[in-house]
This record gives sequence, C-alpha cells and structure tokens, in this order.
Amino acid sequence: MKVAVFSSKSYDREYLERFNNERHELVFFDATLNSHTTSLSLGYEAVCVFVNDHLDPETIKQLQENGVRLIALRCAGFNNVDIPSAEEKEIKVVRVPAYSPHAVAEHAVALILSLSRKIHKAYNRIREGNFSLEKLVGFNLFEKTVGVVGTGQIGAIFCEIMLGFGCRVLAYDPRESDALKQKGVEYCTFDELVRQADIISLNCPLTPETYHLLDKNVFDKIKKGTMIINTGRGAVIKTSDAIDALRSGKLGYLGMDVYEQEENLFFRDLSESIIPDEQILQLITFPNVLITSHQGFFTHEALEEIAATTIKNLSDFEEGRTLENEVRIKKS
Repeated sequence: MKVAVFSSKSYDREYLERFNNERHELVFFDATLNSHTTSLSLGYEAVCVFVNDHLDPETIKQLQENGVRLIALRCAGFNNVDIPSAEEKEIKVVRVPAYSPHAVAEHAVALILSLSRKIHKAYNRIREGNFSLEKLVGFNLFEKTVGVVGTGQIGAIFCEIMLGFGCRVLAYDPRESDALKQKGVEYCTFDELVRQADIISLNCPLTPETYHLLDKNVFDKIKKGTMIINTGRGAVIKTSDAIDALRSGKLGYLGMDVYEQEENLFFRDLSESIIPDEQILQLITFPNVLITSHQGFFTHEALEEIAATTIKNLSDFEEGRTLENEVRIKKS
C-alpha cells in the first residue's frame, strides 16, 4: 500500500523503514498535513500523521477526494482528527494506543526533579564556572501530596512511581482504578485535588471536558507555590492564566512537555528565527518554568512500539483484517 507520511523526521524514517521491511511504499514528507497540503496525498491510499497534523472536516474532505481510505496516527491522542467527518467520508482512523507509557511517566518525574532541585539552573551555572549553591535550595518529594489528573496507563505508572518516593498520591479520574486504590492511591474530586496537592500532574487527554481545565478559577484554588506538570496536551492549561499565576507567585513551578500553541513551534529548529509567539517567550523568561518540546515519548522503546504498531495497522487495513486500534465515535 502506498502511504504518505507527514510531519516526518529522521527518526520516523529510521524506525518506520526498519519495521516496514518493504511491505508498504512509504513516502516521507516534512510538511504537516492540513487543508493547504492535502495535494501531497494525491495517489496515496493512506496518510500517516502525528500530533500537530490538523485533520479538520475540510482536510478530510480533500483526502477523500484524493482517494485516501485510511488515516494512521502514529500517536495515542486523536484530538487533532475530526472523527465524525472521517466516518462520514468512510475513511478509517487507526492509532497507537500505548507506546511505552513508562517513557512519558518517567519524563514527568524528570521534570519534577529538575524543577524541585533546580538541576537545569545548576547545569547552566557549572558550564559557566559558577559552583555556588546560592539560590539553589530545593525541596524533598518525600511526604509531599501529589495530585494526578487522569489515571490511564501513563497516569497509573506515574502514581506508582510517586508512591515509591513516599508521596501521598491523590487522583481524579471518572473511572477509578481498584488496583491503584489497593496500592494506596486516594481518589477524590477534582476540586479537592487542586486544593490539597503540592504537585499536580496532568496525564489526561484533550477533550471538550478537559479543554482549559486549569484556568484562573483553578489557579485561585491551588496552594501558594504549587508545582504543575503537564505531559498530556497543551490546551488542558489556559496559558494566559498560567502566566498570570506565575507572575503573582501563586503558581510556584511549571513543567511542560506540551504547549497550547505547540503546532507552530515544536519539532522544529527555530534557533535562527524570530519566534512570534509572545506567550512562549514570556514563559521562557520565568526561572521556575521548565519546557521540553513534546519529548516525553522520545525513547528507543517507544519509537520501536510506535513503528511496529503503525505498520501493523497499515497491514491489517490492507489485508482486510479487524482493525484492533481503530478510533470510532462512541455510541451512546
């Protein structure tokens, strides 16, 4: 099957070609897929896309007109694909539901430790020959209260890691896990979580219910100096309100592997460019903010799982097998 791979980087080519073993004709494009780039899909049966490709109704309409019958996401989230439009146009959508959830959970912990012990600041100091400990005082994780929003695969692993640090772990999720409860995780309401937690980790997908879940109303409720870590989706936090909370000192630390407007920034080298995004420029100036560019998933193990599952999804579709990882509209 002929597949157009969008938003492709060197590592996408390396891992996908390794697991493809010439089963499919993969053609790689640097461009992101949106309504302005659909012409590149002409003559392909499938498109393979990532988190910042934008498949709105118009894009999907054009894909269908170009003969595309399958959208293969090489990620777990699918908020960037209009699923009803895809179903209407009889285009199947598949994804990679889990690819080393440990990688993302461990990255969230890395952000916490870097911020709590000011490792990023110490690293820069040492490179400049400054071995002073002034203003590098951190805090212990032991016995801190950690609030976890979303206890799916990633959130569950994160809970277990924080329990290992000796933290009290609170969790909020519409579907509670009995297994996590047995390990000591305490489920509570979202309001109780944000009021009690010293650290809040966002491990939830982006849905209409979680869009701007953390806004001014929530920042007003958190304890002064609270740390917030987001490895879920950028728009779960209302960025402008987070900046205001940082300025006031209510928000003590912010660690982000995702960003509300990341599609115009992340996965690109903009070191020689003028960045037009005022909010990201403001965030970078705060000494208590640590931003990574959506690299939580970025391990050898995860890349292998993404590639293997993506190729399997493509082969299952081509050979008429059941699509185990198909995304469908939930029927009420």
